[in-house]
Amino acid sequence: MSHPTFFVKSYGCQMNMYDSKKIVSILENKGLRQNKDIETADLVVFNTCNIRDKAAHKLYSDIGRVNKHKKEKTIAVVGCVAQAENEEMFNKNKSIDIVLGPQSYHLLPQMIDDLKQNPKQLNTEFIVNEKFDYLSEQKRKQGVSSYLTIQEGCDKFCSFCVVPYTRGPEYSRPLISLLNEVQFLTDNGAKEIVLLGQNVNAYNISHHGRKINIADLIEEISKNKNLERIRYTTSHPINMSDDLIKLHATNEKLMPFLHLPVQSGSSNILKKMNRKYDTNLYRKIIEKLKAANSEIEISSDFIIGYPGETDDDFKKTLDLVSEIKFTQSYSFIYSARPGTKSSFEEDKTPLSIKKERLSILQDKLKDIQFEFNKTFCGKDIDVLIENQSTSNPEYFFGRTPFMQSVYIKSQELNPGDVKNVNISTCNHKNLYASC
Repeated sequence: MSHPTFFVKSYGCQMNMYDSKKIVSILENKGLRQNKDIETADLVVFNTCNIRDKAAHKLYSDIGRVNKHKKEKTIAVVGCVAQAENEEMFNKNKSIDIVLGPQSYHLLPQMIDDLKQNPKQLNTEFIVNEKFDYLSEQKRKQGVSSYLTIQEGCDKFCSFCVVPYTRGPEYSRPLISLLNEVQFLTDNGAKEIVLLGQNVNAYNISHHGRKINIADLIEEISKNKNLERIRYTTSHPINMSDDLIKLHATNEKLMPFLHLPVQSGSSNILKKMNRKYDTNLYRKIIEKLKAANSEIEISSDFIIGYPGETDDDFKKTLDLVSEIKFTQSYSFIYSARPGTKSSFEEDKTPLSIKKERLSILQDKLKDIQFEFNKTFCGKDIDVLIENQSTSNPEYFFGRTPFMQSVYIKSQELNPGDVKNVNISTCNHKNLYASC
């Protein structure tokens, strides 16, 4: 008798990717077999993101395609869209069988069983401590560079963001649980750990009467002898403490690259966004980081066309980009999320203007990234090898300490190696080398 099969599709952030791997482990432990073909899988799990409007539209489009092949297929929608839309999802698409919020993934096996008694299953409760207690037991090899969620939820309530409503308040995982998971990952080949959180640098717990923050956690993780590199994302500027900044000067395993979203270069827009800092504070944080480690590079997020953004506000964003020279960035046109404060604000800026601004910003960011990459041509740099290319086995893929993608032509590399290579050519996205 063949085992039922499942297919998991993730949308959005790295935390969703981490959660999806845990979901895979949960379902495998239940006796299901992973299927790489969404059309023939008995169970399809959509792990959703609700940060951008297009993500929700894409979900329903994907469900529509699955419906053509459904037959006896079970469809589960989990994650942030499930949390936000709740039981309304059953009305939007009758083929959805399970709606499960991001704090309750551990309940998925029971909900699958309960479909026999009740054909529609719903759970969107905030029970994050139970989730992590359970998921920490679901250990599955992730790879040379492995994600580790240390913190979830948000207390910041930015006016454009749904995370406080879909992921709940800030919650930090216990130290021992994280150290155990790091040990498991490194025992199974991980050489780099990427610490994840909605506000990862807000990590804060009590351990045997001692307050532990993210700087303390990084120091503890660094003691693992098999670990080569540590990164953390996504950080909030107001949680960039001095001890964390100083760690970039003293901890050799902590990479000199930081993703620190600014969202706008205009203090006026930042106030409207309820970001709780202005551009002067953001600049001071960057100055402190550069003083601690002159080699550190910064990436960021930008929202273009926020309600009320003027030409002058946009110019200030371009000025900040020119000043700081973000070497990698993500930029999007503002999209209103239902229930957020900004969704009620009047937005008079035409979409054509927003698209023009986004194009100007992205061209500028691309030029800066290309100029940065060109400085490595003809130079040697350490690259952590992550995998061999499936499309072209002559090449291996890896990353520099600054998160640059490197393709290396070689017959002699292995995933997990840290190889010093000479960069021959580049474009704005990738570096190329041979050895």
